[in-house]
Amino acid sequence: MQPSPAEIARTMASGRLPGMAHVACRPGPHAVRHATDPMGRILLLATGSDLLDGALRPVAGTDDTAVVLEVADVPPVAGSPTHGRVWVSGWVGPLDGAPARMAALDFADVHACPDLLDVGRGATMYRMEVAEVRLERCGVTIDVDPDEYAAAEPDPIGAIESELLVDLADHHRAEMTAFIRRQLRDAGHRSLAGDPQVVRMDRYGFVVALGPHGPRARLAFPAPVRDRAELARLLHPVLCRRCAPPAAA
Repeated sequence: MQPSPAEIARTMASGRLPGMAHVACRPGPHAVRHATDPMGRILLLATGSDLLDGALRPVAGTDDTAVVLEVADVPPVAGSPTHGRVWVSGWVGPLDGAPARMAALDFADVHACPDLLDVGRGATMYRMEVAEVRLERCGVTIDVDPDEYAAAEPDPIGAIESELLVDLADHHRAEMTAFIRRQLRDAGHRSLAGDPQVVRMDRYGFVVALGPHGPRARLAFPAPVRDRAELARLLHPVLCRRCAPPAAA
């Protein structure tokens, strides 16, 4: 099991990674503060002093503006493979009143920034109705169905992936190495060039680098994890020295 293109795109667009907005027929691109609401719609926060705010304002006689949000993955630790780049395209319009307040609450679930307190009083919340999603990975561009993107959930491990990988490397390297070797032997990998290393993690499992210049393998969890607490319970037998079986010679 591994994330689908829709899940990867939804996770990357969720707001934890920096984004750039390309606004139709306007100078740019613009660095943006963005998040997604529960339906995957892009939320953009701008203040009156931002060039972005002027670029997003609909021209006279229109209600919205064509925008492409571009988000490039940032590998969580040195040596991690990248998930690539996602482009989310659609029509952006300003919100006011109750919709703006609700959008600000959704935005705060990702970024609780002070400017959210000024929405409607110097700051504007914009919302994109998503029309097209494209995911580029390893030089291949995948068209993601917008309905599948909207139905996908951001990976709960995505926001804490870097922290988890650093913790495993700094405090549980021996236990993880022994566990990975056992799993790989059971899967038919009889020899490894150096110690395997966990280089990516998601709700479905680990991606493991088999040596400094070797191939990568995926180790799946028994079932997708829903949050950090469930991940901790799953890994406890692996990381607890008293629980883990002795490493084979």
